Amino acid sequence: MSAKGELTRRNIIEKSLQLFSVKGYFNTSISDILQTTGLTKGGLYCHFKSKEEVWYAVYEDAATVWRTMVFKDVRSIGDPLKRIERTIENVLLEYLGREVFDGGCFFVNMLVELSGQSDTMGRHILKGFVGFSKLFQSWLGEAERVGLLKPDLNYRAISDFIIIALNGAATLYMSTREGNILHQANDQLRFFIGQLRE
Repeated sequence: MSAKGELTRRNIIEKSLQLFSVKGYFNTSISDILQTTGLTKGGLYCHFKSKEEVWYAVYEDAATVWRTMVFKDVRSIGDPLKRIERTIENVLLEYLGREVFDGGCFFVNMLVELSGQSDTMGRHILKGFVGFSKLFQSWLGEAERVGLLKPDLNYRAISDFIIIALNGAATLYMSTREGNILHQANDQLRFFIGQLRE
């Protein structure tokens, strides 16, 4: 693809991400995408075959942004429980608190909208949440191996609870824009992680 073609593709993805995040997938029309990008239908379809194909490219772009923010300064932390705490803090205060996407959390918005509407797209988003839970589970296993955890803990239940709490905080924050929700969630989850220590 030429440099100009790549710039056009990036423009479509970036502008569509904001549209989908604010208006939702189903309320965003091809005309909306054309208007915000300044392209013709031919120009758009030269890069993407359908609105759904645009969405998948947008999802990957949003996931890249999310990973960059959520895992910032995390991998170098030796203590796996502190790694979990930092990741939680990054989700709440860096990703959600900085309002990276105009409509709030792209993934929560899309999961709510697409559930029952598009099983394929909904499962694609859910797969990301499951993968995030599995990462926490692996870090908890690492913490157990180095003797940091109380015995007989259910890593999956703990990790799923963290994901549920993060998504609950995201939803409440997006509906109120009250920053104290994110700080309270961070403090409570930090306390929760602390209770797991041996």
